[in-house]
Amino acid sequence: MSFDLIVKGGVLPDGKTVDIGIKGETIAAIEPSLSAEVGRVVDASGCLVSAPFVDPHFHMDATLSYGIPRINVSGTLLEGIALWGELKPLLTHEAVKERALAYCDWAVSMGLLAIRTHVDVCDDRLLAVEALLEVKKEIAPYIDLQLVAFPQDGLYRSPTARANTIRALDLGVDIVGGIPHFERTMADGTRSVTELCEIAAERGLMVDMHCDETDDPNSRHIEQLACETQRLGLQGRVAGSHLTSMHSMDNYYASKLLPLIAEAQVSAIPNPLINIMLQGRHDTYPKRRGLTRVKEMIAHGIRVGFGQDCTMDPWYSLGTADMLDVAFMGLHVAQMSSPSDMARCFDMVTNVNAAIMGLDHLGLEVGKRASLVVLDANDPFEALRLRAERLCVVSRGKVVAERPKRDTALSLPGRPATVSRRHKRPS
Repeated sequence: MSFDLIVKGGVLPDGKTVDIGIKGETIAAIEPSLSAEVGRVVDASGCLVSAPFVDPHFHMDATLSYGIPRINVSGTLLEGIALWGELKPLLTHEAVKERALAYCDWAVSMGLLAIRTHVDVCDDRLLAVEALLEVKKEIAPYIDLQLVAFPQDGLYRSPTARANTIRALDLGVDIVGGIPHFERTMADGTRSVTELCEIAAERGLMVDMHCDETDDPNSRHIEQLACETQRLGLQGRVAGSHLTSMHSMDNYYASKLLPLIAEAQVSAIPNPLINIMLQGRHDTYPKRRGLTRVKEMIAHGIRVGFGQDCTMDPWYSLGTADMLDVAFMGLHVAQMSSPSDMARCFDMVTNVNAAIMGLDHLGLEVGKRASLVVLDANDPFEALRLRAERLCVVSRGKVVAERPKRDTALSLPGRPATVSRRHKRPS
């Protein structure tokens, strides 16, 4: 057999050392050693080879707009929403597209090859929708991009949001979104969940709803989302994003809620960086940090992934398209410090996120799409510890990003000439 590309000597997340043979856009072989005619060899000796990173929750219409027209002074979610309202009239098709494409360049360099982005449909121009549909088409050769129709000002709170949501779906947006906790009343929020799920069911679409992104323990729209998922037969096609109110709920109610979410097969997408930055802003001390009950949901069999959410926009001034940053923060705040927990966190930002998005073609298996990342690390634990450099990124069988492996030079008497922060753990 001949191959177009062989990734040689890499270490899989399970610890096996293998060669990965690629033909066209497909993984054709994974063997301890491959000897064959090959167009190109990528030397991954001693380096971790992973499935690509996947982000199931992002806002690409706002990305890289930090400081336009001003900075979020309070750092709160509500000021961020108000600031986004000031920015929307200033948006142009070209600027949204340019910033989105720039972010996608960052993403490729970090091995992030699949993104689900919510796009605000409350601007009657649907300018961002049209711009991101163009972006989706342009980056399709190397990034899977899903768009969520997101009535960010509220399905009922914004007079044209419902009509615009339908318009966006008719234009080709993939997924139905919502924000029930931002409606004027709890009752309107509940009603919006029902209507949006019905729209998705009628069209055969997935649902990804901003749900209970608040410190209010009485914000319980995730309960309605799970109920509608079962009523409409949407199991496995629905995600609740953020779920931060669960951080503040009493344990008795949570003991009822968690099995309901699991039974409905609703996925959960917390966003560690942004959740801990925005939540608890009204607290003095003790101060809540807002991340939902990650470990408890996993223990109940709920599929949980981590999302990036924001990068340099009205809500968050930082970010580099690095899903290892997201997992690193998530494992700290969720106190997932055991070796098995940390391995799970790495899996959450690769394989689990891909499953939430329905991307069955991704993964390091023969027959799947040849998209992968070579990291300067021994294993997933070390990749998280170092937020390891991406030495090579392969998308659809082609090398799309690479950088040389470099140690740091030292000038210290009696010490080595170079230093690497990689460190083999005892087995």
